[in-house]
Amino acid sequence: MRALDEDLKAHLLSGATTLATCWRIERRDGEVFRFTDHDRALVVSGETYAPETGGEASAISSSADLSIDNAEVVGLLSSERLSPSELMSGRFDGAEVQIWRVNWAAPTQRFLMKRGLIGEVKREGASFTAEIRGLAQSLDQPRGRVYERVCDALVGDARCGVDLDSAAFKGEGVVTSVIDDGRFIASGLDAFDDGWFVHGRLDWLTGENAGTSGHVKTHAGGALSLWLPAGASIAEGDAFEVRAGCDKAFATCRAKFSNVINFRGFHMMPGNDFIIQVASADGDNDGGKRG
Repeated sequence: MRALDEDLKAHLLSGATTLATCWRIERRDGEVFRFTDHDRALVVSGETYAPETGGEASAISSSADLSIDNAEVVGLLSSERLSPSELMSGRFDGAEVQIWRVNWAAPTQRFLMKRGLIGEVKREGASFTAEIRGLAQSLDQPRGRVYERVCDALVGDARCGVDLDSAAFKGEGVVTSVIDDGRFIASGLDAFDDGWFVHGRLDWLTGENAGTSGHVKTHAGGALSLWLPAGASIAEGDAFEVRAGCDKAFATCRAKFSNVINFRGFHMMPGNDFIIQVASADGDNDGGKRG
């Protein structure tokens, strides 16, 4: 049960309430957004909440287990600070959300209804839906490792050890022609083989997408396509960095990165066909060689 301030409790029991909802969103880069559904700005704990259509919540529930709580934020993109491009480019992914219920006539009277992290963001026309995941849900994630043929490291991380900032694995390009928000032609990549950047990360340096990133789906010469469209329009002259990708196969680790010593998979693990094999009197039954 939530503990309420005695003054707020008395206000709620009075039968005539003056309540508003306040939203505090703090992105991972430290930028903070504050909104309220009240018709004027509210100052709560020294922070000003702007009267904008920042969002409205679906029914909020909290569970004792680690399942995802079912709160969602639905709002019209009327605030200049909540731009569609930033929402869809992932800048709000993982942002911390606090939803407060406040007595606007006496803002010191408040209680925290919900606290969580922004999960999946969807856009439908001029509105967006942002899932708010409870903090406990982050504990309900797979931990440890599993036996599988492919590598379970992220290319370039500490377990992989490949330096993706070396000239062999990093390219710098400039957009010369745009097909759509997920496909374009660029200069500066002629030194790399076709497919070199497939599965790799592309970081935008200039343009409307500056500071965001995407992942490469196809690469042929100067032609690149992304798995997901960029959050904002791509324009000629936009600069980017792109790093080599890895499909996590042993052969790729050996041929492309010369990094088999750090391969984190089990490429010699028998497949399902091995389970149904039977011994043969005239066959070689020493187990053979794999890999």
